[in-house]
Amino acid sequence: MSTEQYEKMKSTKGFVAALDQSGGSTPKALMRYGVEESAYSTEAEMFDLIHEMRTRIITSPVFTGERILGSILFEMTMERQIMGMGSAEYLWQVKNVVPFLKVDKGLEPEAEGAQVMKPMPDLDAVLARARSHGVFGTKMRSVIKLGNEAGVRAVVDQQFEVARQILAAGLVPIIEPEIDIHSPQKRAAEDLLKAALSAQLDDLADDQVVMFKLTLPDEDNFYAEFVDHPKVLRVVALSGGYTRAQADDLLARNNGVVASFSRALTEGLSAQQSQEEFDATLDSSIQSIYEASIT
Repeated sequence: MSTEQYEKMKSTKGFVAALDQSGGSTPKALMRYGVEESAYSTEAEMFDLIHEMRTRIITSPVFTGERILGSILFEMTMERQIMGMGSAEYLWQVKNVVPFLKVDKGLEPEAEGAQVMKPMPDLDAVLARARSHGVFGTKMRSVIKLGNEAGVRAVVDQQFEVARQILAAGLVPIIEPEIDIHSPQKRAAEDLLKAALSAQLDDLADDQVVMFKLTLPDEDNFYAEFVDHPKVLRVVALSGGYTRAQADDLLARNNGVVASFSRALTEGLSAQQSQEEFDATLDSSIQSIYEASIT
């Protein structure tokens, strides 16, 4: 793990750009970008198009480490190139943006009001490849739908079990137990989640740190104890289906929490825009998210 990357993630102002849409979410991401499904006929062509979109974002002159701390990549993106360099290497060496890798394989069907992650039998091999590309950390997502204690515990126990495997490989895990923003029991789920996360943090070794990626809470500064926790490198927030304006507003009210937005970051970008229009739209998006992240 790079000390320079660690210090940037720990103490620099900015936010995390989530560019990790995978197979299931790629068609929607392309549609929002103005690329219809008729523009591709195979999965390979679809992934070529999403890589073009990500490359356009990452190589934009407004996408730099001045406002962006890190960026989360999809595994296929990590294995591809940007401007003749590996994508993760380009992020860090050219843009001064810390690279992270999405490692989960999607979600199991809902049980007890939650969706745990599918098995990751090849995780050690993926982590070894990530380290060879200079990746700093990983991200993995589960979903909590209801305030069900057994479901929340299952999500958190699994997240920390896998997090320990990631820590053992020398990487920093982003633990993402997303609470569905439309949950009829969102506040109850938040209470259960905070308690479960706190208990697991107590069991980490003193030299182990993780990151949390959490749904913006109903109560401002609800996760403040994690922002200040010695075993939590950073607390980042997902946009979770909110518009960028909504997500920025909620984020600004949670001091010390920074954005890790995906859909909200790319809102307004289009394949049809000129480079000047594209850069101006992206610049405005980055600035609004940055300002909400430094409160």
